[in-house]
Amino acid sequence: MSGRAPVRRLEAPDGRPLGARGARTRRRLLRAAERVFTEVGYHDASVTRIAETAGVAPGTFYLYFPGKLQIFEELIEDLNRRVRRAMARAAAPATSRAEAERLGFRAFFRFTAEHPGLYRVIRQAEFVSPPSLQAHYQQIVRGYVDGLRRAAERGEVVQGDPEVMAWALMGIGEMVGMRWILWREAGQEMPEAVFEEVIRFVHRGLGIT
Repeated sequence: MSGRAPVRRLEAPDGRPLGARGARTRRRLLRAAERVFTEVGYHDASVTRIAETAGVAPGTFYLYFPGKLQIFEELIEDLNRRVRRAMARAAAPATSRAEAERLGFRAFFRFTAEHPGLYRVIRQAEFVSPPSLQAHYQQIVRGYVDGLRRAAERGEVVQGDPEVMAWALMGIGEMVGMRWILWREAGQEMPEAVFEEVIRFVHRGLGIT
């Protein structure tokens, strides 16, 4: 698994660019939103609770986000950028597609263990903001497709539809991560034996020997 996250210019709701202090407060609000939405869900979350968790006044919240829906959608984008960045950095040293898959999957599972909101928040988006849900997966798949296509051209993986392959591989990561990370005690990483079985399965599916 791999992907790339572009650099973004941070702005306030009125379009003003944020300075260093404003950017830090905005990040603090996003981390607080991640915690609150993960723990209680979208419908039971409130702007006041997010602001209190971030250590700022409720009025300060509105200097950075118009409302609860907007910070929820921004959080999905933020989680997406961070997980893609983690996978891309992990896979960067790889000299083969086999190694890239191993490093990318490991980074994905590690990120999931550290940020369970990647599952819980994203799944809430199915009902709260379906376009955000679709954009999350499509952005991850886009970079994955490019990597698989180049690997096929080099003869490192079997020929096939790279988009179908990318969605199938992403599904493996999602479901295995749910079973062996999300459903276990918080903070526990993927068991090594399970991880190795996943990689063997992925390599077989891609025709990597």
